[in-house]
Amino acid sequence: MNDALEALSKDELIQLIGIYSKNWLAMDGVWFQSVEQKLGMDEAMHHDAEAWRRFTVIEARRIKEFLKLPENSGIEGLAKALKLRFYANINDDRIEINGNTLTYTAVDCRVQTARSRKGMELHPCKSVGIIEYTGFAQAIDSRFTCECVSCYPDITDDSCCCKWRFTLNE
Repeated sequence: MNDALEALSKDELIQLIGIYSKNWLAMDGVWFQSVEQKLGMDEAMHHDAEAWRRFTVIEARRIKEFLKLPENSGIEGLAKALKLRFYANINDDRIEINGNTLTYTAVDCRVQTARSRKGMELHPCKSVGIIEYTGFAQAIDSRFTCECVSCYPDITDDSCCCKWRFTLNE
């Protein structure tokens, strides 16, 4: 273990998790913008989709193992796992459960906020989001299906950045 980490207090470790989460998101944005500037949005989106197809499953499996979730952990397992994603540390989000459906809402998104602040077009994240959220949910419990409710460029809910519905098919 890293001696510097062991010396930190709980509050300092929580603060550091926030810093690590922002660093991770910055790295994700930096590589994407590099490809976008050199090869265009379509090429950047292709590589983004491929990266998320692999990363989201890795992230979900590690969280699932950390939480000691069973193979079919259902709605409650997905809710617990979503709360521990990197995004959960830096975005304002909300989870609502209604029967066999979980709705995840990103009220505020650092990616879109940063792109707006820099005068860049918004990230057309719906197509990659479908890959990301479906892969994450199915790595937690293979019975999930995922549906985009609202995500750029197909915004149907102006009160949030994006919204996703997960249905547990039993």
